[in-house]
Amino acid sequence: MAESSILCLASSLILGLFTLFSCLFGHCNSVEQLGGYDTFTVSSFKYPETQIRPFDMRYIRVDLPPWFSSMSIALKSSVDLDIKNIEKVPKSVLPMICFRDGGLPLPDVSNTSLKELAALSNGSVEGMQLLQNTEQCYPVPRNMTMKLTNEQISARVLYFGLFNGVGPTRTQSKMIVRGPAYSFAANISVEGCITSTMQGQYCNQTVELLSCGLYGNSSANGSVSGFFNQSMVSCRNNFETSCHGDGEMKTYSLEILRIAEFLTISAQNIRLRPLNSNGNSSGIDLMCFARYGAMPSATLHDYSGNLNKSPLVIHSPKVGQWYISVLALNVSKTIGWSQSNVSKVCYSLELQELECPLGKAGPNCSSERYMLQTVLRKDSTPFESYYLPYGDKVMSDAANFLLEPLVSNYSFGGGLDTWTYFLLDVPRGAAGGNLHVRLTSDTKINYEIYARNGGLASLVNWDYYYIDKTSSSQGSNFFVLYSSSEEKIDFYVLYGREGIWNIALRHLNSTGGTSNGQTTMSISLERCPKRCSYHGDCRSALDASGLTSYSFCACDRNHGGFDCSIEIVSHQGHIWQSIALIASNAAAVLPAFWALRQKAFAEWVIYTASGISSGLYHACDVGTWCALSFGVLQFMDFWLSFMAVVSTFIYLTTIDEVYKRTIHTVVAILTAMMAITKATRSSNIILVMAIGALGLLIGWLIEFSTKLRSLSFSVDLCLNRLDRWRTREWLQNLVKTILKRFRWGFLIAGFIALAMAAISRNLEDSQNYWIWHSVWHVTIYLSSFFFLCSKVTTINSGNERPTDGNYQLTRQDSLSRGA
Repeated sequence: MAESSILCLASSLILGLFTLFSCLFGHCNSVEQLGGYDTFTVSSFKYPETQIRPFDMRYIRVDLPPWFSSMSIALKSSVDLDIKNIEKVPKSVLPMICFRDGGLPLPDVSNTSLKELAALSNGSVEGMQLLQNTEQCYPVPRNMTMKLTNEQISARVLYFGLFNGVGPTRTQSKMIVRGPAYSFAANISVEGCITSTMQGQYCNQTVELLSCGLYGNSSANGSVSGFFNQSMVSCRNNFETSCHGDGEMKTYSLEILRIAEFLTISAQNIRLRPLNSNGNSSGIDLMCFARYGAMPSATLHDYSGNLNKSPLVIHSPKVGQWYISVLALNVSKTIGWSQSNVSKVCYSLELQELECPLGKAGPNCSSERYMLQTVLRKDSTPFESYYLPYGDKVMSDAANFLLEPLVSNYSFGGGLDTWTYFLLDVPRGAAGGNLHVRLTSDTKINYEIYARNGGLASLVNWDYYYIDKTSSSQGSNFFVLYSSSEEKIDFYVLYGREGIWNIALRHLNSTGGTSNGQTTMSISLERCPKRCSYHGDCRSALDASGLTSYSFCACDRNHGGFDCSIEIVSHQGHIWQSIALIASNAAAVLPAFWALRQKAFAEWVIYTASGISSGLYHACDVGTWCALSFGVLQFMDFWLSFMAVVSTFIYLTTIDEVYKRTIHTVVAILTAMMAITKATRSSNIILVMAIGALGLLIGWLIEFSTKLRSLSFSVDLCLNRLDRWRTREWLQNLVKTILKRFRWGFLIAGFIALAMAAISRNLEDSQNYWIWHSVWHVTIYLSSFFFLCSKVTTINSGNERPTDGNYQLTRQDSLSRGA
């Protein structure tokens, strides 16, 4: 099956990450334990404490050179999760850490359930096998110590991703961003072996470098091992040193520098030593284990076979470092138990790497192969480019090219299917881009597409493929198919790995006659898939190491997903949200009407302007209409809202207008500074309430200090018993004044509305913001209205003399007599 190649390559990282998760809640060996071995520190990075806000993410890149021995990671975070109840935690707020070999992880496209994550948290092997490909995701632990060796993971690039919530809503633009944030700090170090011939976790395993030579003839009349126009790279070991006993393993290394058709591993001259040993070498199992980029073993390898039975053939091997281990078995049974301690099996290991000449590939090197040229786009972000073949057959100013002049043995009705190979390079640091492949034709497309990183693609070796609308890699997390039909093929490979990619076209020749249709192909490295579906903005950033540039979509209010293609809020729902957020500001009419009725014109202007600016701000925020720029509307909304709250407090005082104007001026300056600097922070509400309460207190102090001027507090009067009685009388009158100052029914209603506003604000989150913020508008304006109504306009001053009925009558009589 074609998936076998992917599963073999993924098995190494899966087993390695099983070791990782066994360390998440346990203890692993530290780097210092390698001190007694021939190792050195290849790289060491310390990432300082970094906060990840809700719906935010961070990427970390770790380079693993071919000579690395182990990688150690120590991570500390502020996350405190109950793993047993993890299924109850919504994925949109779940802190997660993800790993991917060669490319950036993208958990938004993963179909991993929380039940599977819980199984992984318990270190379940079955749970780990449920994850697809090489992306592994786990809940962020509070403390993690991990150590992976070159026997567990391949020597390439490993990416870590830390996410604060995953799913379609992570990329959705939100009116507010609220939720728990967490911080992390990490130490990452990579250890390597000093000697290239020593490998393994502790650099104590000998690796023999094979000596290679090029043999071949490029003429049409010559051949190499029966293949025409091909060259053969032959590698051999030293026969004298390749002798080992029963159960002993030897390891060899080979570096494939160019695209090869196949790699053949065989054992020649298999003999027993000493030569007088009894037994036949045909009964010995000479097991061979091959692995790309990492040390193989009997339990962890990509390919295996018994070299004493038949050679091991690896079709379309990947470019890079290969390791081959040979294990001798059943030596004791073959030569007899009496000689098993002194006899060994010897052999000559021979590797043959078949390479096609330049521009050729496929069986018998009969297919065309093109190395595509990278053309950078003008005025674009780094690495954004498209790919074109060399030569006169392609227009240099076009971003696509015709296939018919380039396909192998181009003829319709030829009977046999033909292959055409296109090679392109994704440069170092561009793993955060997306590989876009598109074919368009005016007739039915008769091509199948196979894509592979590092080697030639075929029917059995591929990473991604497309045959038709019903048969493709659509189930893969990193393969996205868009609007394909019989005349069009359009797909993306998300966050494609760095290095050489092969796009292989299989042309299905038909016997129904010729076709005059033309097929156009385009291959490009783009920032965001489908331009974020025209529902968001494409943004770029660097990973924590600064070595990889990646792009992501910031979607609008109604869409989400990695490409903004998922509708989170329907059109009808958007209308209702807009109506609720805008119309709820009509509640500002209540306090504005009462202020106008009481001829408090300053308060009337503030309440009216606050309601209008809030409605305009939310109309722009939901994407309905923007009267001014978003920043100006946001400032006006918050500033006038702050002013409205403080003005309510000041209105409750009865001080002169000159004092009110002074307090309003000071408050306007303070609230403007708050609104222009981080207007949305939660602490602003407490600060505004504190400023309002302080203004009320200052107003009362001014008011009562004026009333106290008629009282004398001299020492002599204080000693007088009559003056002491007058002081007590004044205090009693002060209490009565406070009680008569307010209509307590309205005052209590104001506090109830204010409490409802506080509750509604605490209930706000990214999903229900439009509901509770609309309630906030109504309740906060309603509380201002009740507080305004609670003030009694005419009151008895605390220092006025008590009314005496006899005095009033006497005064009236005297006036009448005088008349």
